[in-house]
Amino acid sequence: MTIASRAAETEAPSTITKRPSDAQATQSPVRGILLLVASTVVFSVCDIATKHLAATLPATEIAWIRYAIFSCIVIPVILLTGGKSLFRSKRPGLQILRSFGMIGSTLLFTQGLRYLPVAESTAIHFISPVLIMALSILFLRESVGWRRWTAALVGLVGVLVIIRPGTDAFQVAALFPLLGAASWAAGAVVTRKMSGGEHPLTTLAYSAVGGCLILSLSLPFNWVTPSGSEMGFALLMGVLFAIGQWFVVLAYRHGNASVIAPFSYVQLIWAGALGYLVFGALPDGSTIVGACIIAASGLYTAYRERVRMLQRRVGA
Repeated sequence: MTIASRAAETEAPSTITKRPSDAQATQSPVRGILLLVASTVVFSVCDIATKHLAATLPATEIAWIRYAIFSCIVIPVILLTGGKSLFRSKRPGLQILRSFGMIGSTLLFTQGLRYLPVAESTAIHFISPVLIMALSILFLRESVGWRRWTAALVGLVGVLVIIRPGTDAFQVAALFPLLGAASWAAGAVVTRKMSGGEHPLTTLAYSAVGGCLILSLSLPFNWVTPSGSEMGFALLMGVLFAIGQWFVVLAYRHGNASVIAPFSYVQLIWAGALGYLVFGALPDGSTIVGACIIAASGLYTAYRERVRMLQRRVGA
C-alpha cells in the first residue's frame, strides 16, 4: 500500500502527546521529510516481498502474516509504554469498523499485486487521499471548495489514464487497488471521527490485534503451508511493514503533516524502479502519465489543506 494512505493509519500515533517544550525541541521538518522518504523505500521493498508471496499464497494468509508480525512487535511496545489500559477503547465500535476498513484495503491491494505490476498498483492506490476528502464531505460534513473538487476530478482522470477502461489494455484486476483505496479511505474517515477521543496507541493496538484476530477467522478455509523461502519473504514483509510504520510515526512527530506528506509521492519512483529491477516490469507510458496526474492532484490537495489550516489559525 502507499505511504499516502498509510498516513491515515499513523495519523493518530503521530500525535503522541508530549510536553510543549519537548515537542518544540524535537521539531525538525528536514528530519521528518528524510524519515518519510526512508519509509517510502521500506514500504516499496515490503510491497515487492508481498507481490512475490501473492504469486503462491492467498491474500488473506499474506495479510494475516503481516498483521501477526506487526502485533508481535507493537504489543510489547504498548505494554511497556502505557500498560494494559491502552487496550481499553472509549469507542470500540468505531475502532472495529476502522479495522475492517484497513483490513479490506490490505486484502484488495495484495490481491491486485498478484496480477498487476507494483508501480501500477501503487499509482492507483494513491487516489486514496482524494477519496478521503470525498468521504469526509459525506460523513464528517467537511466543506470543500471548487479548487479541491477540481483536484479530486483531476486525480480520478489520472486513475482512468492508468486503467484505460473500454480499451484492450483494461484489466479487471486494476479494480482491486482502486477498491482497496476506497476501503482505506473509509477507515481513514473513521480515524478522523475518533480524533482526540482515543489515545493514539489504543488505535494502533486495535489496528494490529484486531486485524490479526479478524483475519485468523479465514485461515482454516484457505491456508497454504509456506515453503522455507516463502517464510523468509513473509518475515521480511512483516518486519519491514512495522519499521515503515514506525518511520512514519517519527516523521510526523518532527513536522507538520502539510509540510511532510507531499514527499510520500516519492514512493511512486521506488515502486517503478524496484518493480523493474526485481520483476523486469517497466511502467508503460499510460502508467507514468496517470501517476504524474494523480501525484499533481494529491500535491495540490495537500497545498489547499495547508492554506485552510493557516486560515483557521489566523481566524482563531
